[in-house]
Amino acid sequence: MVLKVFFPSCCSLAESGILIGRWISEQNSAVILAVVHFPFIPVQVKQYLSEVQRVTKVSVSVLGSWSNSKQEKEESLSEFLEDLGTIFSHEPWIQISKEGDSKFWSCSTLQKHSNNPKEEEIILVYYDQRKVMLSHLHPPLDTATSTDHRADDASKLSAIFDTVAKSKILFMTDRYDDGPIKLTHWQSDGVEASIIVELMKQASVPACVLLTFSCRSRVLKFWPLSFLWSKLSTCEQLGHRLQHLQVISSNKKAQTQTQLMRKANIFVSLLIDVALGILLMSWLYRKNRIGHLADTLIPVADHVAEELQDLLQWLMGAPAGLKMNRALDQVLGRFFLYHIHLWISYIHLMSPFIEMILWYVGLSACLGLTVALCILSDIIALLTFHIYCFYVYGARLYCLKIYGLSSLWRLFRGKKWNVLRQRVDSCSYDLDQLFIGTLLFTILLFLLPTTALYYLVFTLLRLLVVIVQGLIHLLVDLIDSLPLYSIILRLCRSYRLAAGVKFRVLEQQDGKPLRLLMQINPLSYGSVVQTYRLPTYSCYPKDSWTSLCKKLFLGELIYPWKHKGEKQD
Repeated sequence: MVLKVFFPSCCSLAESGILIGRWISEQNSAVILAVVHFPFIPVQVKQYLSEVQRVTKVSVSVLGSWSNSKQEKEESLSEFLEDLGTIFSHEPWIQISKEGDSKFWSCSTLQKHSNNPKEEEIILVYYDQRKVMLSHLHPPLDTATSTDHRADDASKLSAIFDTVAKSKILFMTDRYDDGPIKLTHWQSDGVEASIIVELMKQASVPACVLLTFSCRSRVLKFWPLSFLWSKLSTCEQLGHRLQHLQVISSNKKAQTQTQLMRKANIFVSLLIDVALGILLMSWLYRKNRIGHLADTLIPVADHVAEELQDLLQWLMGAPAGLKMNRALDQVLGRFFLYHIHLWISYIHLMSPFIEMILWYVGLSACLGLTVALCILSDIIALLTFHIYCFYVYGARLYCLKIYGLSSLWRLFRGKKWNVLRQRVDSCSYDLDQLFIGTLLFTILLFLLPTTALYYLVFTLLRLLVVIVQGLIHLLVDLIDSLPLYSIILRLCRSYRLAAGVKFRVLEQQDGKPLRLLMQINPLSYGSVVQTYRLPTYSCYPKDSWTSLCKKLFLGELIYPWKHKGEKQD
């Protein structure tokens, strides 16, 4: 059976001593966590390991000996290191030695209590302890036929990653002071930097608390800021999580890391949203751009009204050479022209207050770019309210004729719609009913082209407005749901989000253990977005294209703020 020894690359220059780690019997693997070098007292080492095992819930023990034979005077240590196996008594006892400046290492196992000792094939795997410690291993996202095999491989890797991650207390023991036990691990160097990082983490908690309390006092004064409290409170929770995070079970640890990542994404998204909003507000209030915008709004509204009037005049004639019903065409055209005149009068009545309204609306950008975009969508809806009215009138009239023609067509075939049972049943009609139905069917059929033309034109205008609003809401959803912190983490520290590992052969020679280098495969950007994307409540249509085309053909109203599955009028 193959014995896999995971050795941290940071310990390759450690002095001679004993190997501390975890033995995984199911995988016949040994995960080396640190090297305890001389001088040490075996009793103190056992007490220290029992304390670490009590806190981390990881069966940490002495797995073997490490010999770094740099000088000739250290050659006598080999026999002493072998004798340590009788004191700590671990089966098998792993012996790793570095032969001077040679690039080949020797690794062997010693089994004193085995009846049939046999040589095992040993694979020495080097891994970056810091990257494995800080990384978060993600399960495979694809559901292929080899799901069980992938899950088994993921569980084997998870045991390695969890062993290093749960041993956090082991790497923090000699951070501030030198104890009786000298350890070598990934955090042995750079103790000063570790102190600075720890102090910054501890200082972040009162800073977050102060920020949330200041925002809470502002909420009491300004009620529109109340929605910020739910996002800003995540900063305080994130600080407490970073300070009080302890070693827990693997499932809970993965859930906690995912929740922390999501909270960090929310916090970074909020900061970027507010920063972009402040930049937009500063641009609007610079060089009196609000006044220029208010001055250009009235002429633009008048131009749009003139274009609609020209369009209606075109429809009231012979559009594209089509023969229209003269009476119905004139009635519909004058009806819509009257609405345009009402709209122009309303705009000119509000013109003295538009600059003041825009000035106060511009202040909303300090709450975030998404707030300003949502208000912009509402302003577009208000400015195009007359187009919405035209669309509703045309759709209702067209829908009435479509359903009337379908009902009269069933009358000719001796059918009727059963409202109670929601089905088409057979029915017998007398001669008067058939005569009246024929007259109504003829009238509705010849009036349908005129109504359909008005409906088509105003539906296209309504769809243009809906597309513009949909693009704005898509931008809002992109800002709110994009996991910016995870993407930045993937860009700067790709090993933090691990999707798996890959092995590279370093050296291979007969009689020597196979030496491999374990490297972390980072999670792809698409998987990062898919895994950590924040949930949002989208406002664009949720219906399929088939359902949308059916509604447009039947004349049913399209509400972009309605979600799929909800009833519509």
